[in-house]
Amino acid sequence: MTEGEEPTIRSHHDFDAERDCKKIHKACKGLGTDEKAIIEVLANRSSEQRQELKTKFKSMYGKDLESVMKSELSGNFEKTVLALLDRPCEFDARELRKAMKGAGTKESVLIQILCTRNNQQIRNIKASYRKIFDRDLEDDVKSDTSGYFKKILISLLQANRDEGLDINEQVAGEDAKRLYEAGQARWGTDESEFNVILATRNYMQLRATFKAYEILHGKNIEDVIKSETSGNLQKAYMTIVQCTKDCQGYFAKKLYKAMKGAGTDEATLIRILVTRSEIDLETIKQKYQEMYKKSLADAIKSDTSGDFCRLLIALLH
Repeated sequence: MTEGEEPTIRSHHDFDAERDCKKIHKACKGLGTDEKAIIEVLANRSSEQRQELKTKFKSMYGKDLESVMKSELSGNFEKTVLALLDRPCEFDARELRKAMKGAGTKESVLIQILCTRNNQQIRNIKASYRKIFDRDLEDDVKSDTSGYFKKILISLLQANRDEGLDINEQVAGEDAKRLYEAGQARWGTDESEFNVILATRNYMQLRATFKAYEILHGKNIEDVIKSETSGNLQKAYMTIVQCTKDCQGYFAKKLYKAMKGAGTDEATLIRILVTRSEIDLETIKQKYQEMYKKSLADAIKSDTSGDFCRLLIALLH
């Protein structure tokens, strides 16, 4: 956890796996399910503690907690509960697989996951992907995407980003120049320069580069990316830039978009709330309030209902 990142979920100090398992077991027994009890347990335990619950539940009742949940619950509430029972890297791996399976690829999901995770998260996702699907994530991404968009995703999958906090002003100036020469200064864009810089430099260094670019060329990097690239490549670059400048602001914006207008993008709500709850969801909540003058909880309440809504709200506290 870096400075300025506050989670909403921490390890439960009074954790007792056996007691929790009994509570869940009781909630699923007899007629009807006690969803409130399930929410109470799962939304207030860390991911590690939920893993312990799964093991304990199986040894106590001879059944997989996931399959019990599948048979008891439905809809988005079920999806969120199952997401919580996965480790974050397993959930990300499943989301990526779902995005690439069948006809058409959901590039937005690939971007939202691969462009926002750190090296260790990416390594864990690759390992989980292999373990769950017995497939290679990089191969699947290669066969499902093309062009420079494919290249930036493959670069990110190498998990080679410098994660230090050091800033080298000289390199920032050189990188800014390379970006200028690769973009604004020529016909067509040399995306490989963009790829190398955006996929390997640490975030503090990138901030310095973007600043140097503005000083040297009087244009901010977002405008350059918008005028030089299009489609999924543009979205991927913009995501990296937004995460570099303000990661929590990026997720706040995604949540806002998921609830704007007619219909709600529940998959995005689930993905962000579940995967960020132990990293920076508290900070994302604050950002949301700042940016949209409305609390994230109120937005979710007006856009979702029932147990699904109650579980999402529980993750926010």
